[in-house]
Amino acid sequence: MEEENAIELLQRYRRDRQILLDFVLSGSLIKKVVMPPGAVTLDDVDLDQVSVDYVLNCAKKGALLELSEAIRDYHDLTGFPQMNNSGSGDEFFLVTDLDSSGSPPKRAPPPVPAFTPPPVYTPPAVIAPVPIPTPSLTETNVSRSESFESSHARELTVDDIEDFDDDVDVEVNSMRMSRRNPNDAADLALKLPSFSTGITDDDLRETAYEVLLACAGASGGLIVPSTEKKKDKRSKLMRKLGRSSKSGIVVESQRAPGLVGLLEAMRVQMEISESMDVRTRKGLLNALSGKVGKRMDTLLVPLELLSCISKTEFSDRKAFLRWQKRQLNILEEGLINHPVVGFGESGRKASELRILLSKIEESESLPPSTGELQRIECLRSLREIAISLAERPARGDLTGEVCHWADGYHLNVRLYEKLLLSVFDMLDEGKLTEEVEEILELLKSTWRVLGITETIHYTCFTWVLFRQYVITSEQGMLQHAIEQLKKIPLKEQRGPQERLHLKSLHSELEEEGSFRDFSFLKSFIVPIQSWADKLLGDYHLHFSEDPRKMGNIVTVAMLSRRLLLEESETAAESMSRTDKEQIEFYILSSLKNAFSRVLHSVEKSDRNHEHPLALLAEETKKLLKRDSSLFIPILSQRDAQASIVSASLLHKLYGHRLKPFLDGVEHLTEDVVSVFPAANSLEEYILTLITSACEELGADIHIRKLALYQIESISGTLVLRWVNSQLGRILGWVERAFQQERWNPISPQQRHGSSIVEVYRIVEETVDQFFALQVPMRLTELNCLLRGIDNAFQVYANRIIENMTNKEDLIPPLPILTRYTKESGIKAFVKKEIFDSKMTDERRSSEINVLTTPTLCVQLNTLYYAISQLNKLEDSIWDRWASKKNQKSMDEESKSGTKKKESFDGSRKDINTATDRICEFTGTKIVFWDLREPFIDGLYKPSVFHSRLEALIEPLDTELSKLCDIIVEPLRDRIVTSLLQASLDGLLRVILDGGPSRLFSTSDAKLLEEDLEVLKEFFISGGDGLPRGVVENLVAHVRDVIKLHGYETRELIEDLRSASGGNMHSSRYKPGADSKTLLRILCHRSDSEASQFLKKQYKIPKSSV
Repeated sequence: MEEENAIELLQRYRRDRQILLDFVLSGSLIKKVVMPPGAVTLDDVDLDQVSVDYVLNCAKKGALLELSEAIRDYHDLTGFPQMNNSGSGDEFFLVTDLDSSGSPPKRAPPPVPAFTPPPVYTPPAVIAPVPIPTPSLTETNVSRSESFESSHARELTVDDIEDFDDDVDVEVNSMRMSRRNPNDAADLALKLPSFSTGITDDDLRETAYEVLLACAGASGGLIVPSTEKKKDKRSKLMRKLGRSSKSGIVVESQRAPGLVGLLEAMRVQMEISESMDVRTRKGLLNALSGKVGKRMDTLLVPLELLSCISKTEFSDRKAFLRWQKRQLNILEEGLINHPVVGFGESGRKASELRILLSKIEESESLPPSTGELQRIECLRSLREIAISLAERPARGDLTGEVCHWADGYHLNVRLYEKLLLSVFDMLDEGKLTEEVEEILELLKSTWRVLGITETIHYTCFTWVLFRQYVITSEQGMLQHAIEQLKKIPLKEQRGPQERLHLKSLHSELEEEGSFRDFSFLKSFIVPIQSWADKLLGDYHLHFSEDPRKMGNIVTVAMLSRRLLLEESETAAESMSRTDKEQIEFYILSSLKNAFSRVLHSVEKSDRNHEHPLALLAEETKKLLKRDSSLFIPILSQRDAQASIVSASLLHKLYGHRLKPFLDGVEHLTEDVVSVFPAANSLEEYILTLITSACEELGADIHIRKLALYQIESISGTLVLRWVNSQLGRILGWVERAFQQERWNPISPQQRHGSSIVEVYRIVEETVDQFFALQVPMRLTELNCLLRGIDNAFQVYANRIIENMTNKEDLIPPLPILTRYTKESGIKAFVKKEIFDSKMTDERRSSEINVLTTPTLCVQLNTLYYAISQLNKLEDSIWDRWASKKNQKSMDEESKSGTKKKESFDGSRKDINTATDRICEFTGTKIVFWDLREPFIDGLYKPSVFHSRLEALIEPLDTELSKLCDIIVEPLRDRIVTSLLQASLDGLLRVILDGGPSRLFSTSDAKLLEEDLEVLKEFFISGGDGLPRGVVENLVAHVRDVIKLHGYETRELIEDLRSASGGNMHSSRYKPGADSKTLLRILCHRSDSEASQFLKKQYKIPKSSV
């Protein structure tokens, strides 16, 4: 029950608090209420989060109330003990739990620091945002509740609230608070000297408003508003703020029409108190009374106000002294420190003026009667001197038409700057107020007094808008500044009088220990250009979040350059750098800064598995991609070669870091494999950008200017060293594998030797390692590898047939022809030949016997495996090369004439040669070595009839089965053809060089033809063997020789005589009937006529058989 009562009581307190706050805020107790961002009316504000103390303090002081500060104050003080204002100052409430807070502290608390008022803020001479100090907790509490120990502290009663009057003379806070989060614009300051009198921004703002009132009074628009209080203070405040609590939306306040309403709006915009406004209007009207024909804008405003406004019109003496000091300082700055016309050599008037100003200020410290008398006398003397100085002719004006009290010249432009600041919306300083056009039109009335021309106006307005953009970051404000910047007339567009006037406006400013002279345009435009140059000099940093903003800043920089180039002193310095060169300067500066940051981040990174140069190349490539896609399109609008400059610079910057590494590499290492691909990728991307940015011919010119990294060349040298070492390793493995080879099939399915598998394994490992090298390579390195592999297979193929005997070693020596007489030398040669053949046969017999038919078949299968896998290896290498290289490189290689399918032609040739030799050797060995006895020695002995060829079919079939069981299918016809050829050679050997023991007659020709047919059909094997056409072609020659055996002896003798006479084309010519063949047939003819012919014609001895 008690808890429910407590909650209800708390809700009642909360409701009452809200009602009271709403009353205070909506009434006339507060001069002005500024809504927090996002709020339109009080209904949008959570009053529970508004500090009551802060509101009451503002009400006491009559100060501007910013609800955002009140809310911040509430949250700042939430966690601190609440003071009990009704009791002793020593009482307070603990936030912590007393029971759980531990024992009390044993030491004495620190003393409460004595409150000292903050020093008077004096802004710097340049236009810069004023830093807003954050008060400490002690200072905040003391300033808002006077003091913890104050005996005068009491609660604010309703009577006290009713006594407040919104027309009392309370000065508003001089510091204008931005309704946004202001940016730092400290480095954006006018190139104007500071004021020696210490004039503040508030002094300039208030004086500018006084000038505005005087100029408005010249047109008769100056009236003094009524100060009669309204009974309904709440409705008055509501009208002033333009709020409607019922609708919940902002309604425009109904201001008076015409100049009166506009001046009231200006007063609010410039944050001038109503009391100061009324006081100034009265003073100006009083000053004009009695001056018939005098315009108000020709009055010496500060002097007239000093004369016509008394201290009684101020709420306190302190306010009067501050106001009087401001007027005296303005007079000193306008007439003494910065006059439009000098005082001459003596400077007597300047000294007199300073003395008088000092005496006026001193009069306030004298007794009232004496002080007032001194003040009046000094003002009278001051008027005599000041009027003559202010009304002196200048700017071509006639005497008396213009009062030149604010001509010196940076004072007037600073005053005009304060007037221009009124164009910004108080609730949103990133926007212009709705009355901007009317305000600008009204400000033209001040041009005569302040010496403003069209050029000065556009220049000052550009400065004000641009600085506001810097503070608020509102792009719309920058667009307005650019529009005004474009309106500033160039020198030839100005009138002669304005040119002379602007030429006279200059000031000296100390920079870096020396004084520099600044013209008017330089004073305003140089800071803008310098600020833009600073951002563009590192655009990667300042526009990284929103690159689109960069385009407007580039426009500002280029327009500023155009204006400054016309200045005589600047032109000589800047003409050497064109706009294009300036854009390139931005690119060079920003990229250097960005690259330095990238380099720093790489050096600080902890990526242990990647070389820093490789990481730097990757990050540089990312930087270039970002630059090319985001920033270069903007800069290219003013410099077509911006992308070339950007790419070339980054190429150079990275090249400086890469060069020491390239100079030190000698072998392929992990670092090389890490750095080279990244560096080469970066360079290729850079070259691509340069090529795409210009035509082909132009690209070559720019590329030649680059110091290319030569990664491919250096990498190629290293890769060649590696390839050569690997090729030596391959040859070693080939030799080792061959020595270990026993020429046994690996399996029934894999009928080749194991050595070729081992060779391919080491070759493929080398190829894999080659392509695993992620370093740039040229075709030269690949060709070196291909040549090495090709050589390895050639060595392997040659090693197989290296120890194979010649075919002649298998064939027995030819017997001596009977009936054939030779010279003694010939007989000796025949004997030597027979002897050498026998010696060779004995020496090679063991080697020949080792090469069995299965061994030879395995060797053939191995060679076939080698050549078949060679095609796959070659295709694989070129496919991997194509994937490694880009399409452009492949096109260039194809143009260079490189033929992919010719890489291993040497191996193919040697393997095919070795295969042919083994096939021929195998057939010859079977017929002349393995079947020598039944075939070469026994066939047709003693006669054809008693020893037919059919007896050889079975052993031939046995040998053929051995071949077909082991040989691979693609080589079967090839090896069988070799056996057929050897069989035919053996048959010819028997019938032509069978020796004296073999005799043939004409009747044997038919039997021989039958045997030849049997041999033919054996190899055709009913269509399962060799193709019939192949067999017929091979058998044709033997058939022709056999047919010669069927001719009569006399006919053969005639044919021999014709052949010996060289008449081979007679009508009696028979196929195969050459002299050698006919002679051997006659030698084996058992015919006395043939024997007599041979004895008589060829002296061949008679056979001993």
